[in-house]
Amino acid sequence: MDKLLTVVIPSYNVEKFLNQTLDSFICDLETMKKFEVIVVDDGSKDNTAKIGKEYADKYPETFRVISKENGGHGSTINCGIRNAVGKYFKVVDGDDWVNTTDFVKLVNKLENTESEYVFTNYYEYYDDVNRQKAVDFPQFKNDTEYDFADVAKEICIPMHALTIKTSVLKDNNIVIDEKCFYVDVEYVMFPVPFVNKVTFFDLHVYMYRLALSTQSVSILGFQKHINDHLRVTFHMFDFYRDYISSDKADSAKADYMKNCIADLIITQGAIYSSYPDSDMENRKRFMEFDRKAKELSPEIYELSSVKSGKLRLLRKYNFKHYRLIQSLSRLHFKMTNK
Repeated sequence: MDKLLTVVIPSYNVEKFLNQTLDSFICDLETMKKFEVIVVDDGSKDNTAKIGKEYADKYPETFRVISKENGGHGSTINCGIRNAVGKYFKVVDGDDWVNTTDFVKLVNKLENTESEYVFTNYYEYYDDVNRQKAVDFPQFKNDTEYDFADVAKEICIPMHALTIKTSVLKDNNIVIDEKCFYVDVEYVMFPVPFVNKVTFFDLHVYMYRLALSTQSVSILGFQKHINDHLRVTFHMFDFYRDYISSDKADSAKADYMKNCIADLIITQGAIYSSYPDSDMENRKRFMEFDRKAKELSPEIYELSSVKSGKLRLLRKYNFKHYRLIQSLSRLHFKMTNK
């Protein structure tokens, strides 16, 4: 039976979470025949591969395990793309899971869907307080196909909401950076030049776990991997520049990319602002990054000022009131990334 969906589970030392992740895909056997779940074990040192194989043994038509040397999140996605057989492709990280009821609905809807991008609502789950918050897209109608331009002017679709037609990834040789954090933005952005239609389903599929101190999106994680975020940000500048210089450049897609890169600039600024007020070397690094961002694209640079009042203030006063504005920004960063 042909698969409607391939779900790739990037997995590195996630034995604590993997049972919950894989259990969330267990449903009626008829539906389970319609999708596959590939656990990509990224050189784990714990029982990640063993747990995955238990599911593969019990449900061989649905679950597979691929073990490989450690290469980072991007390498697991690349591995998944190479091995996917489903009509559509979705990434669910090994410490996250899906809302089974809505996942089943998504799988069945994909049978009659042909859009290059499909997106849904999702939940953020705050692990420290056992609370979930819905992330909804009320501006879009359920079961509706849109031109990409109509979606692009409203939102930047996050990885957790996104399902991509597998042929877009395979036929266009989409490859994500390896041995680097924060490459989910590459996964979302690299297929954009090849997307014409986008379908929205009013479902809450992805359960995105937050508030783990070990996560790359925690404050400590961002600080530890600041150079990776910097690398991805500049890589996206390069991607945007190459796209707008091509003969197939489309204004709506270019604007979409600009918005996403502006958000990366804002996040990079927030990472710098999360360091102590007394770290003046960090201030120099921040100013150098800001200078280079402006040099690479004055238009995107200005857009990031429009979207971020804190950046706008720092730039207005040429970082002269750095300590005060940094303190306010760090407080905001803690509140929005806890």
